[in-house]
Amino acid sequence: MLKNHLRRDLQWLKRQARKDRRITVVLLTGVSAAWVRQLPPSDLLGGSPILLALSLGLLGGSGAAWLMSAYFVTRTLKARREPAEELRWISRISRGKEWAFCSLSAYVAWHLLQFVTAVVLG
Repeated sequence: MLKNHLRRDLQWLKRQARKDRRITVVLLTGVSAAWVRQLPPSDLLGGSPILLALSLGLLGGSGAAWLMSAYFVTRTLKARREPAEELRWISRISRGKEWAFCSLSAYVAWHLLQFVTAVVLG
């Protein structure tokens, strides 16, 4: 009876991990598209050195988080058959999702910085 419950739980975790992987891929695509759309090269050149450093820090943080998330997602392309390997697969997907949300939050913080800067200085 215990094995049946564990199998059912593992099946549920795998279904949830597949959903999380789809969410992560959508987030990665959306963040990269938003950065390409929102960041023309001329935006980085103006302003004070402190704002420039903050902008570059947020850009670098978002890029690093995006790369970490992409790394974890690419490590999950091939499903494993052993239960322990399946749990590692599920764990990698959840870590990839966390890093994708970190990348998104850095983008939102950068966007908020640009907005506040435009309001205060404009």
